[in-house]
Amino acid sequence: MIHQFETWAVEHRSDLYALISRWFELERPLLLRSDLKAAFDALVAEHPSPLVETPLHDIVNIAQEAVCRPPLVYMALREGAGSWHFMSIHQQQLIPMPINVTDYLAFKELLVNPDGTNEPVLELDFAPFNRGFPRLKEIRSIGQGVIFLNKQLSSTLFSQLGLGTAKLLRFLAVHSMDGKQLMLSGNFADVAALRTGLRRALGLLDKHPGDTPWEVIAEPLSGLGFAPGWGNCVTRVSETMSLLVDLFEAPSPQILENFLARIPMISKLLILSPHGYFGQDNVLGLPDTGGQVVYILDQVRALEREMSERLILQGIVAQPKILVGTRLIPDAGDTLCNQPLEKIHGTQNSWIVRVPFRKTNGEIVRSWISRFEIWPYLEHFGHDIEREALAQLSGRPDLIIGNYSDGNLVASVISKRIGVTQCNIAHALEQSKYLHSALHWRESESQYHFNCQYTADLIAMNSADFIITSTYQEIAGTAHTVGQYETYQNYTMPGLYRVMNGIDLFDPKFNIVSPGADAEVYFSYLDRERRLHSLLPAIERLLYESDPGVPWRGHFSDPAKPLIFTMARLDLVKNLTGLAAWFAQCARLSEAANLLVIGGHVDPAASTDGEERAEIEHMHAIMNEYQLEGRMRWLGTRLEKNLAGEVYRHIADRRGIFVQPARFEAFGLTIIEAMASGLPVFATCYGGPREIIEHRVSGYHFDPNDGAAAAAAMADFFERSAADPAVWDNISRNALKRVDSRYTWRLYAERMMTLSRIYGFWKFVSNLEHEETIRYLNMFYHLQFRPMAQALPHQ
Repeated sequence: MIHQFETWAVEHRSDLYALISRWFELERPLLLRSDLKAAFDALVAEHPSPLVETPLHDIVNIAQEAVCRPPLVYMALREGAGSWHFMSIHQQQLIPMPINVTDYLAFKELLVNPDGTNEPVLELDFAPFNRGFPRLKEIRSIGQGVIFLNKQLSSTLFSQLGLGTAKLLRFLAVHSMDGKQLMLSGNFADVAALRTGLRRALGLLDKHPGDTPWEVIAEPLSGLGFAPGWGNCVTRVSETMSLLVDLFEAPSPQILENFLARIPMISKLLILSPHGYFGQDNVLGLPDTGGQVVYILDQVRALEREMSERLILQGIVAQPKILVGTRLIPDAGDTLCNQPLEKIHGTQNSWIVRVPFRKTNGEIVRSWISRFEIWPYLEHFGHDIEREALAQLSGRPDLIIGNYSDGNLVASVISKRIGVTQCNIAHALEQSKYLHSALHWRESESQYHFNCQYTADLIAMNSADFIITSTYQEIAGTAHTVGQYETYQNYTMPGLYRVMNGIDLFDPKFNIVSPGADAEVYFSYLDRERRLHSLLPAIERLLYESDPGVPWRGHFSDPAKPLIFTMARLDLVKNLTGLAAWFAQCARLSEAANLLVIGGHVDPAASTDGEERAEIEHMHAIMNEYQLEGRMRWLGTRLEKNLAGEVYRHIADRRGIFVQPARFEAFGLTIIEAMASGLPVFATCYGGPREIIEHRVSGYHFDPNDGAAAAAAMADFFERSAADPAVWDNISRNALKRVDSRYTWRLYAERMMTLSRIYGFWKFVSNLEHEETIRYLNMFYHLQFRPMAQALPHQ
């Protein structure tokens, strides 16, 4: 495509000159994709010669941004996920010239250092460290790393005569749990001896009924050299041993995965989430505390259940244990975040473990600290939480899971120190939320400290054994939008470093494992027997009475109308004020339905967050300007889970909809919750909702940048549903099917444990440690991140 454009430009200099001139006329040094395309569309409308479907049109379509410093334009072109090219054009010469990423980033830095007097810059390139490691080739395979890795490594391992089976034998021979040997108790000298033992064991098993428990056959199998872990009954033991025989005889990736799924490898987990108020009660809605907490607590319950069931099936008498390591806050208000140990509700042996942040002199930090300010405390926190976790677990965890930038950094440090498999979950990466924040990091340094955060992200991404994302888009974006992880592929932080190759989207460490909604709480409105009818008076009071018992504004003059429901934090990204404005400005929509908003505070003085206070005042201004008192109800509260579930179902009873109007949403748990309740959903087209919802089948997407079109689409839906109730019913039914087939915590837990076993196995038997990368990251941590973090003020 680029070569065709170079050829085209020679013969169409005037057209190219006209477009570049329009870009310069915008008088903005950094143009986004939308700017470039708008200028091209305006030129097409006025131009006498056809420009559509020309190489120039193709280039504009793949251009993500352009740096304009007359007479030069430098362009970043994205042909597909992870496939970037860079080009410069001089306004007079009009000859497109390919350039490398270093030249592009250096030119981009002139936007913040216009005199060009840059100091020597550190350049980071992780690509050479992975040159000998297998990587995916197809864009559609991104996020399916474990499938690719298992195929690649299993074929390589077992193709080497005797090597693969010998390593598998060693893996089984050292396998233990809490000091108790599992799988193999005998001294099998080699694979031949193990194969002989397996034949004898299978012959012995054939003499017993399939439901014979392990205890009956334990002694004879022990005499043959086999320890617990093969199964809880004859059938299960026989199946597991047969899988191993098949693996020795004719190895395949699927047989290997099936066999590894039978090995009791994981019984102890450490999950890290340092920032915010991590607790179970009275925390949601507090600063830095939202969906991530709900995600982790639901994750813990699902993982404990999966681990327990798997251990029982394999005949292991042991109770798994999960620790969530977080920060202890002495001045914790009405929360329990000042308690060092808290049992997680609905679990048998899962706990929140808290250790405090400490100043350099050892003094405990008593109050909450913003997630943007915690970087100086994480190193000592990591040592303290590691020591506490090892004591609580009576040894090393089998897996460490990091959450968000801070938790992932701590997970990276601890996992490398104690030699444990590491999983990262970003939840959200700030580069996608704050436009050009890396380039202009100095301007927001006093508030956000992106220099520390983006450096921590880079370290954690490259040190993790595997990375979990909720959606494909989180990694690779779409045809025209850049993925969250993709923003870390190449970028510059002027004065700090340039990233030539920060993360490879085709690395097999990426895996998509979508979370779900708690099925005990979020279920269909049609399931009358499970409905929490006792909550109806509380819902009626919240939604319709003059004294709901919580801060509120507005009422419904016509409560018979269906409800448009939205619930989120009251910040710029979640865009609740945008939805209120769309509703107010669309007469058809406000005639068809009422608007219910649950989020934030109603009194700006009640908020300690500047951005939230501004949004509260903006919401009041909208209600005043459009006189929404009788058409909109705004509740400044957070709903307890059971109450939230019944609110979704109540709104479904009233034939309403749920709307998620965010400018960008990494995943969207509230969307899953609403769909699991049978409530039709309208959601942003940017981020996870694009994958969760099948447009016009199980819900609807809209562009939050076009509120008028979004409001019109909702109005159309209400009008069509009023004329034909089957319209609403079909979307509701398909939403329920969609969630049940893809977005449940049981599916999540099964997949998560499969990934943990496979990556743990390959880390043991092959060189997945990336020792060169680790040394590079250690140097980067100590020479770059640590000084930056320590330079931040301690509170």
